[in-house]
Amino acid sequence: MTQVRDDRLEPALVRLIAVVLLGGMLGILNSTMVAVAIGPLSQEFGTSLNTIGWASTGFLLAVTAMIPFTSWAVDRFGSKRMWTIGLLTFIGGTLACALAWGVGSLIAFRVVQGIGAGILDPLVLVLLARAAGPHRAGRVMGLMGVVLSLGPVLGPVVGGAVLQGLSWRWMFIFGLPLGLVALVLALKVIPTDPPRGGEEPFAKLDVVGLALLGPGFAVLVLAMNQSAERNAFAVWQVLSPLILGAVMLLVYVVHALRERRSGPPLIDLRLFKSGSFTASVTVMTLSGLATFAGLFALPLYYQQVHGMGTLEAGLLVTPIGAGAALAMPLAGGLSDKIGSRSLAQGGAVVAAFGCFILTTVDADTSAVWSSVAALVVGLGLGFVGAPTMGSLYRTLPMHLVPQGSSVLYMLNQLGAAIGIALVTVILKTIGDTDALKGIHGVYWFAIGTLAALFVATLFLPGRIEAPAAAQTGGSADDPQPVSGQQSADASSSH
Repeated sequence: MTQVRDDRLEPALVRLIAVVLLGGMLGILNSTMVAVAIGPLSQEFGTSLNTIGWASTGFLLAVTAMIPFTSWAVDRFGSKRMWTIGLLTFIGGTLACALAWGVGSLIAFRVVQGIGAGILDPLVLVLLARAAGPHRAGRVMGLMGVVLSLGPVLGPVVGGAVLQGLSWRWMFIFGLPLGLVALVLALKVIPTDPPRGGEEPFAKLDVVGLALLGPGFAVLVLAMNQSAERNAFAVWQVLSPLILGAVMLLVYVVHALRERRSGPPLIDLRLFKSGSFTASVTVMTLSGLATFAGLFALPLYYQQVHGMGTLEAGLLVTPIGAGAALAMPLAGGLSDKIGSRSLAQGGAVVAAFGCFILTTVDADTSAVWSSVAALVVGLGLGFVGAPTMGSLYRTLPMHLVPQGSSVLYMLNQLGAAIGIALVTVILKTIGDTDALKGIHGVYWFAIGTLAALFVATLFLPGRIEAPAAAQTGGSADDPQPVSGQQSADASSSH
């Protein structure tokens, strides 16, 4: 007898989604708000832009380094406990940033904020994926995508508005009541899950892996950040961390693949035996690269070609985020019914078309036309992101969701950092003499990235059949993903 699948989002699940997304939004908004305040902060503390830039770089590196630890700790201590710890750490760091007395203290407290965000960010994916189950993963990831899409474009707008009339400290004070509300609601709404720390057997923390993986990715992100900051690649400030990060990740691969009795590696590389998992994380990495390339170049177009101010240019970037926010819930819900492949492919084509329009803009182009093109780009990227994330969580066994989330988030962060670095190089080499040609070059680069993304979507799962039985699939020793046809209604017990 065919099992009828209930795809509705229960009120308890809706509340959980809202509370988790509120907490997840804090780090995104705060990091993008501070990015527009580098100039004012440099003047406030009487220091160079390179020095104050570490307020953003330190935050980003702390986030990246914490993600692998969180993938282990969520089972060891329980997701609700880790979420609470992450919120408390982030709120404490935010308060300390608002009270910072110098550039050194501000950078240090931003690192504390980054540690909190490094706990919260992957947990957003873990909590939502476990609560939704595979058969509703696309819809829930679509709702999460609204926050991920709007955060990077709303942050600069809010930050610019705050800086026009208030002290820079208000950028941090602004987040305190939101953080406290998120904490109170989390304590009430997020269900308590018993930690597995007292169970046997339980995987011990892979200390060697922890020392290699998170810092290795963080150092690679630092290399990309330095490349963007210095408008160059072949300099020691870029090559040194790049080589160090590559060596650390290579050593981790050797460490993770060798047989040993001390316990499993921090991230099991056998995850990549699944073509669907590999395709999903590849698509999301390229999506991060294309997204941040577009977000980085568009305000420069308005500022350098049209002579607009920071706030006005920031407002005109919002169509990218608005388009993605509109598309993601729709695309996520559709992917639960028809699969991810065709939706992601269509999204890549639409986004590439929007980028092509932006390769034709000039000083006489109406802001309305460029905004329409940006909206098209956002709509296309929205149809890529939500179905792809839904695909990943439909095919992962529940016990591997934390590891999968860590891999996805780290590679997406790295893709974004690479995108910004490459855009900076393009603008430096092409746009030095002609800013408009540099902008066009960035969007041709984005089109090339989307073409590679389209190829990767060929390996995403196609149409989904109705599940014959409910199961979570997989044991701790079998990282092979369950198929897209399998249901995980039992996952609600998590």
